[in-house]
Amino acid sequence: MQNVKLVLEYDGTDFVGWQYQENGRSVQGELERALKQILQGDTRVTGAGRTDAGVHARGQVANFRSAQKIEETSLVRSLNGVLPKDIVVLSAEGVDDKFHARYSAKGRHYKYYISQHPTALFRKYCWSLSYKLDIDLMKQCGRLVIGEHDFSSFCKSESEVEHHRCNVLSTTWTVRDSVLEFDISANRFLHGMVRALVGTMVDVGRGYRRMEDFEDILSAKNRTAAGMTAPACGLFLEHVTYEQ
Repeated sequence: MQNVKLVLEYDGTDFVGWQYQENGRSVQGELERALKQILQGDTRVTGAGRTDAGVHARGQVANFRSAQKIEETSLVRSLNGVLPKDIVVLSAEGVDDKFHARYSAKGRHYKYYISQHPTALFRKYCWSLSYKLDIDLMKQCGRLVIGEHDFSSFCKSESEVEHHRCNVLSTTWTVRDSVLEFDISANRFLHGMVRALVGTMVDVGRGYRRMEDFEDILSAKNRTAAGMTAPACGLFLEHVTYEQ
């Protein structure tokens, strides 16, 4: 069996998320359907991250196993020929049999975009806000979450995971014209974590909460203590890192 790694991008607007669901289109479902058409057999695909409905990706990673001999360049061309236009496969390569898109990952990097002015062209790819935001306070919030913490306050309450500890490697808030970019990298992320962090930081930035409140929320380990969940449309999975 050949183990094949795929890197892909997708516009999450019209998907119920990465993971297959019966109630709508999923990225996993479309990819498995395309592979079945090309390889003439059922193929199970594993993704590095289960992005939610409406969340986009520039560097999602997936892998699958096939008994057929795979020619990578031909596979990329064939997949992009049958996949819907909101999914594009960027690359394919044969990898070690032990490689697992999710469990072999050492880190993940997300970006979140906020537009401070109404936008028609990019409304599906950012959160449009009219609040005046204190970016310095939001940067301070970002620095507070760097390191290993229990992020129970920033994940969906129904998340079924063994533990809620994540090691955040870096965070930055950057202003580009009227757009704010939030970059965050960590060894792992919980369900809804980035969007909850962004929503709570915005609460601090607009003066709805104090910096001290943010520290208390982090230590509370209770989702009801945190702020709103930022809309999915502004979130992008940028890339997933693995050991060389």
